[in-house]
Amino acid sequence: VQLQASGGGLVQAGGSLRLSCAASGRTFSNYGMGWFRQPPGKEREFVAAIKWNGGSTYYAGSVKGRFTISRDNVAEMMYLQMNELKSEDTAIYYCAGDRATRRSVASQVPREYPYWGQGTQVTVSS
Repeated sequence: VQLQASGGGLVQAGGSLRLSCAASGRTFSNYGMGWFRQPPGKEREFVAAIKWNGGSTYYAGSVKGRFTISRDNVAEMMYLQMNELKSEDTAIYYCAGDRATRRSVASQVPREYPYWGQGTQVTVSS
């Protein structure tokens, strides 16, 4: 399984970015997906997750209302639309693939995701 994250960059506070994650190596539509981030000097943290069929989404409280996770099961892609960016959103963002097929609720726990992309840097200047 390979995951390739892209779309990071430098943006001013209040701006927007859209991250993408390209998946290959297994039947994408059977697995939940998630976005996590690691701010400088901090532990990796949950950002958002989406159920295998796109039917449900979950967000960390700090990004709810500003970020939107989505997926395209035909194209085998996942996205994270980030609006109203703040300096505290600065981090390396990772996409991740769930280990379990067709989980009823997408997991927010990193250990449930054995597959990780390489990370993409998001820097928000204030």
